[in-house]
Amino acid sequence: MGGLLARRLLTLPFVLLGAALLIFLLPRLAGVDTVRSVLRSRVAEAEPDPEAAARVTAELGLDRPWPEQFLRWLGHALQGDLGISFATRTPIAPQLGAALEVSAVLSALALLVAGIVGIPLGVWAARRRGGLADRAVTGFSVVGTAVPEFVLAPVLVLLLAIAVPLFPATGWGTPAQAVLPVLTLAAFPTALAAQLTRAETLDALGRPHVTVALAKGIGGSQLIWRHGARLALTGVTALSGMFFAGLLGGAVVVEVAFGIPGLGRLLYDAVIGQDLPMLQSGLLAVVGVAVLAGVGAELLQLALDPVARSEVGA
Repeated sequence: MGGLLARRLLTLPFVLLGAALLIFLLPRLAGVDTVRSVLRSRVAEAEPDPEAAARVTAELGLDRPWPEQFLRWLGHALQGDLGISFATRTPIAPQLGAALEVSAVLSALALLVAGIVGIPLGVWAARRRGGLADRAVTGFSVVGTAVPEFVLAPVLVLLLAIAVPLFPATGWGTPAQAVLPVLTLAAFPTALAAQLTRAETLDALGRPHVTVALAKGIGGSQLIWRHGARLALTGVTALSGMFFAGLLGGAVVVEVAFGIPGLGRLLYDAVIGQDLPMLQSGLLAVVGVAVLAGVGAELLQLALDPVARSEVGA
């Protein structure tokens, strides 16, 4: 595993550098006028004053070649200086850190629910293949992967916050306020985990040594969990990094719908307000977390699966 970790650490800087370059060039590729955005955030004028535009251009270093601008921006970012928000005119780093913490907690809770609920459901369905339980879990998986968050969120609010007022409809900070957004965000990974676990468990139970042991009455539930569920767990673990990154970056709908001050809401506000430094910093944070989560998930999978370790020579 040490060899794999060393290889991943060697490639990690190049991946992050490429992502940072793309994020930096995003406004230029989208045809966004940075100077106009800055001036509109400071003075509500339809057309910027030429002298003011020249001052902002010099202030931001936009009159320099773009490679020099990129290296300057990247150097400041590596030192924790993400610049000043166009919208709030305050440093970005504290705002981004607070929002990232909220989104990380929300995503981790959703991923935890997916593991606690999805894996047992998949094993249960596999043990009763073709039966009512299997059809019910399969139906739940299809619905869970098909219904988007912007549909599920208002339905849960209507049922559990208005019709039956069990939980608050908005806010963040108490366990009760976390229930509805976590359920909304956990629906897709839970359904996907159940599907994957069912398929992996059926594959494991179809192997000759497991089939013979079950036919002899050896092991029973313990054998199923040892062989089927463990194999399924490695598969779910392999996807957990993707799940976490997707939840972290894709929680915009959930955070906006439930009034949660997380990274998704921060990115949404940055897009609406054309706050380019905040948008770039937020995207950079999402990419960084996604890459690190992917490496962590791969290492965890290797720790659980000796066969995978032997295949990569770790």
